[in-house]
Amino acid sequence: MSKSLQAIRGMNDILPEQTPLWRYFEGTVARLLDNYGYKQIRMPIVEFTELFKRSIGEVTDIVEKEMYTFEDRNGDSLTLRPEGTAACVRAVLEHGITGGGQVQKLWYIGPMFRHERPQKGRYRQFHQIGLEVFNLDGPDIDAELITMTWRLWGELGIRDAVKLELNSLGTSESRGRYREALVEYLSAHHDKLDEDSQRRLKTNPLRVLDTKNADTQAVLVDAPKMADYLDDESRAHFEGLKARLDAVGIPYVLNPKLVRGLDYYSKTVFEWVTDKLGAQGTVCAGGRYDGLVEQMGGKPTTGVGFAMGIERLVLMLETLEQIPKEISRQVDVYLCAFGEEAELAGLALAERVRDQLPNLRLQVNAGAGSFKSQFKKADKSGALYALILGDDEMAQQVVGFKPLRGQGEQQSIAWDALAAHLATCVVQG
Repeated sequence: MSKSLQAIRGMNDILPEQTPLWRYFEGTVARLLDNYGYKQIRMPIVEFTELFKRSIGEVTDIVEKEMYTFEDRNGDSLTLRPEGTAACVRAVLEHGITGGGQVQKLWYIGPMFRHERPQKGRYRQFHQIGLEVFNLDGPDIDAELITMTWRLWGELGIRDAVKLELNSLGTSESRGRYREALVEYLSAHHDKLDEDSQRRLKTNPLRVLDTKNADTQAVLVDAPKMADYLDDESRAHFEGLKARLDAVGIPYVLNPKLVRGLDYYSKTVFEWVTDKLGAQGTVCAGGRYDGLVEQMGGKPTTGVGFAMGIERLVLMLETLEQIPKEISRQVDVYLCAFGEEAELAGLALAERVRDQLPNLRLQVNAGAGSFKSQFKKADKSGALYALILGDDEMAQQVVGFKPLRGQGEQQSIAWDALAAHLATCVVQG
């Protein structure tokens, strides 16, 4: 027998009972970003491989181990995007929308791909919402990004379950000086480092700082600190960011080991972390990348942004039971019609109601059926009310109105008065 077809490991279907929560989360974020003046951009999910090698860094784990890369029929090396910033920078460069110092405040949403070991909250196809801001170089825009996320956590009801960690990586020059000092220190303790950190010491030494190995972490206790190597400009920028967060009342923790996994970061880096999801504790992360646009062939252009993982945040809402009751109901009203004449009248009546109440979720029974079977489907739909059209209702040009979820007797409503009645019971109730 042939093997049954199934999804690729780590790439999951999002089933109908799950999508209402996804739509609630995505809609909440989209509305918030609209309110802050951000515009949506949509990029392809496939890019030339060179884009990610040049932006992320060839010696990062993402490029070395995790990217889905393949040759197309033209012999070009293509990659499913592992993150969104590089693709967004490519897009703004290609279309010239940041030229001449134009400020762009952009956001995007969609799937990303990394070949990692699948586990709860960590998948090979995962979804992110990301923000990128170009041509604003002060700490005020860094603070705005963090403030927006703080507001989002409040709207979602998870503010008490997340913690903000901050660090500054300085400019490339100050980071270079720090890298030299760190390599000198770690080289003197080479035998105490785990194997992966020994490899990173030669290729990407700053990544040793976020190792999970306990022995290496013990070595790092006395390692040089990035803060001691910051240039004056970076130090002033970081102090300005902290002052703004203090002014808004956003608590944070300074984490000198926070370096992020991508080479393009400079100055501000931050992560929102939680202890509610086990090992996968980061739910939103980002920072400043002032040299990336120039590195990718553009003119010097400052940039800052972040990305949040939708799967992890949806999982947090479920774990913390912060799911609004109304999103579990996908139908407000269910119309039952009995007989050909009633079905035709019901279809026309439903469309008139939809014209007057465009936000009403009205489902019309399909497939006919007995009184009992239609009411069973009405109840299963989760609707608050059932509308009934039979021979008696047709003769009187009324519709039966029956509550399904609470107290109240069935009553008859004139067709012309139905929309107004539903507006009182459902749309405003």
